[in-house]
Amino acid sequence: MAGSGSSMLYSFLLFTVILSLQEMYRGKLASSELFTILGGFISSLLFLVSLTFIGNFQETCGMRTGWGAVILAEVVALIAASTVHRVCITTCFLFSAGLLYEINKISGVTLSKSESKTKRH
Repeated sequence: MAGSGSSMLYSFLLFTVILSLQEMYRGKLASSELFTILGGFISSLLFLVSLTFIGNFQETCGMRTGWGAVILAEVVALIAASTVHRVCITTCFLFSAGLLYEINKISGVTLSKSESKTKRH
């Protein structure tokens, strides 16, 4: 597992690359219905990496992460989606909600595994 600092750096770099590519190809992403849905999915990936960045930044600073990080990451992703197409905003929100659910589920499984390991020792 990567440390907070390196994970924060990687997520920032991924955010920059994804946002740059999305803006370069926004004309193509807005050209058809399927590409518009793809634009929303790409924006939800921006949500994922920005949530990772914000969470790692808060952890590095010693602050507690919470729903504020989720809301801020979602707002950033929705603004990025709005530069492509209006429908991208809706699909980004739906894909982001699905990603957030899966992240929460994976986090719960990982936490329960680590708690069971510490109880054994």
